[in-house]
Amino acid sequence: MASSLTCAGVIWAFLSFLCAAASCVGFFMPYWLLGSQLEKSVSFSTFRRCSYPVRDESLQMTVMVEQCGRYASFQAIPSAEWRICTVVTGLGCGLLLLVALTALMGCCVSELISRTVGRVAGGIQFLGGKCSCGQGMGM
Repeated sequence: MASSLTCAGVIWAFLSFLCAAASCVGFFMPYWLLGSQLEKSVSFSTFRRCSYPVRDESLQMTVMVEQCGRYASFQAIPSAEWRICTVVTGLGCGLLLLVALTALMGCCVSELISRTVGRVAGGIQFLGGKCSCGQGMGM
């Protein structure tokens, strides 16, 4: 198994993959904000929610749906800021995962990653990390 990476490059590849996986899991989990509403525990993130209120027209009152799910549509996300955060965070996670998988392939294929490609990939990772890390700033 030939590699185009140095020992530091192999460590970078595996750490990149672990960080990208953690970012993606965090993006898909609905536990960004925790609280309670109508005496029920609720949680939500930019595009997923657990235990949310709905209006029951037959009972003429608001009831809590105690299940997790995503919003029915992109427009159903509560605010424009949360929609922007969903797109930016998703793009950041995608960039991080793309670079991490490319780096892991570099562990198995010789001449896949040159010094220049490594620097460009590091820059893309930095950009992806900035997109993902900025997700909690305005919330």
